[in-house]
Amino acid sequence: MPTNKKPQSSKPSRQDTVTLTPRASTVTASKFRPDDPSADPRNHPGTEPAVGQAIKKSGIPRSEIFITTKLWNNSHDPTDVEPAIDASLKDLGTDYLDLYLMHWPAPFKSGSAMMPRDKDGKIETGSADYVDTYKAMEAVQKKGKARAIGVSNFSLAEMKRLIASTSIPPAAHQIELHPYLQQHGFLQWHHDNKIHVSQYSPFGNQNEIYSKGQQMSKLIDDPLLNDIGKKYGKSGAQVALAWGIANGCSVLPKSKTPARIKANLEGDFKLDKADVEEVASIDKKMRFNDPSERFGWKFYADLEGKA
Repeated sequence: MPTNKKPQSSKPSRQDTVTLTPRASTVTASKFRPDDPSADPRNHPGTEPAVGQAIKKSGIPRSEIFITTKLWNNSHDPTDVEPAIDASLKDLGTDYLDLYLMHWPAPFKSGSAMMPRDKDGKIETGSADYVDTYKAMEAVQKKGKARAIGVSNFSLAEMKRLIASTSIPPAAHQIELHPYLQQHGFLQWHHDNKIHVSQYSPFGNQNEIYSKGQQMSKLIDDPLLNDIGKKYGKSGAQVALAWGIANGCSVLPKSKTPARIKANLEGDFKLDKADVEEVASIDKKMRFNDPSERFGWKFYADLEGKA
């Protein structure tokens, strides 16, 4: 599994729908192989086909590309899992995924609506147990449709219950992780259990979709990160990426422009141990992504950054 950073199309806006294909082409032109087209995944129907078209156009052999996508909340019923991955495979133009992740432990009502809502506009939740959902993911892995499976946005208790109740340990866990939310204990638990961590939102509140944190200064403008960057001729954003890599994680920065994708790729450099340790001093235990109220699920109950 790649441990370097992966540009990710995360929660695309209407603008992203237009720019996704050239952006994906830029990624492949930059000789960057891993890709995650999931973006709250199939509630953005144009995302996976656009990525599939860009990969095909690139001419890069499938064996050199690591493709990850996610199972969305409205497909948690065990009978919905295989149809969901089949739809993703068709859209991506491939017969297997390298990694298939359960996006959230929270189930929504099954059906075609990605964000099913009642008459009052509240999201309709489902009854599927994430353990049963994961068992259905194990079945599609055994069929060869996914070479590895994992999860995203689980708490420690949820991870422990999942591992105790299933036969294939998650290969990876995708979580919010950045210098303002370092979660050292949780990260070490994953290392101890040989579960790879990929960190989304490595730039923290740089992501415009997060209402929380918009009134504070941007993580990438943090004086310490930028001071460290001067030592290497790098930006604060690139130091944030290098910090994640130094901690053994894959990092997934959101990128819209060729220049930014190129800058993100240049964040793959080695920080001195002393600099990695110094970044620990700016940990604010600040979580920016928590849809608990909207999704009807108490996320991250036992983790740092939970109010």
